[in-house]
Amino acid sequence: MAQAVDTVQGQQAQRVTPGAMSNFLAARPHLKYVFFGGKGGVGKTVMAGAAACWFAKQGRRTLLASTNPVHSLSSLLGQDVFGSPKPVAGMPGLEAYEIDTKDTIEKSKREISEKIRMFLKFADIPTKADDFVQTATMNPAFEESAMFENMINIMFEDKYEVYVFDTAPTANARRLLGMSQVYSLWVNKMLKSREEATALRKALSFRRKEEKDPLLDYLLSFRDRIGHARDLLCDYDRTAFFFVTLPEALPIAVIRRFIGWFNDFGIPVGGVIVNGVIKAEDLGEGTSQFVLNRVEMQKSYMKQIYETFPDVRAVVPLFETEVRGVPMIMRVAEAVFQGGCAHEAERTD
Repeated sequence: MAQAVDTVQGQQAQRVTPGAMSNFLAARPHLKYVFFGGKGGVGKTVMAGAAACWFAKQGRRTLLASTNPVHSLSSLLGQDVFGSPKPVAGMPGLEAYEIDTKDTIEKSKREISEKIRMFLKFADIPTKADDFVQTATMNPAFEESAMFENMINIMFEDKYEVYVFDTAPTANARRLLGMSQVYSLWVNKMLKSREEATALRKALSFRRKEEKDPLLDYLLSFRDRIGHARDLLCDYDRTAFFFVTLPEALPIAVIRRFIGWFNDFGIPVGGVIVNGVIKAEDLGEGTSQFVLNRVEMQKSYMKQIYETFPDVRAVVPLFETEVRGVPMIMRVAEAVFQGGCAHEAERTD
């Protein structure tokens, strides 16, 4: 725990905006790419939906996109948003999009197949491309690679003023957003090998010097593309990743472990949002012992949260009904963007 906290405080001590989400947004007027992550089941989709609705209500054209293979945006919004961006009923200026994971992977396979065949033809290698394609697409990280490509395609189109991403559980989000660095290392090594092979081929006069190498051209273009993606993901003024947690041991442990990693990769951490807190003022004389025990448990974990994370942005109450549909989402948005990040008693008790 101490190592994760030290990482956060050591790397961002001069850059963390203290206080509530409203303070954070006031200090980041150019914020454009907003990510929500955390352990599964903590309310990432709800918080992403609340943020997207809030930005749209402020008059900023917003896209709410899910990169989670197990989507729940359609359920949250009460309308089908699968496969392509669709206007959200009841919220002008907002569109939502559940990315078709299967379609994304198949499209990526086709693109890889075309590039491999192009290379084999250029190199006069008579081998069929199928085995190479199968090897490339059986990589365990292939799904994250395909989703990363889709995500940055959306960002590069630059059709919206704000992009809000509902990510997969934190470990998957880590791999997804970390693809930019992995790609950069891979491309640089490939370029070096390709340039050495090209120089050797020219020296042996296997090909005319003026003939262009399509694979080398692709790698150079891809390097520029990934560099641009990293610039966006690591832009302190335009990008922020928010961790969502419940006042419980396991989700706290998960985000404590990953905050330092996100900082190490240069992805700006916007802060922590605590969800599902039972408000003491809602309790009455007839409150069951079960609920009272939950309140005491949450109180203990809230103290731990404030001691561990210096940038708690919002404390969102447990609502009396499920969050579904724009009216309920806006209630969450008000708690996140207009509510305080803490009560003094919660910090000191």
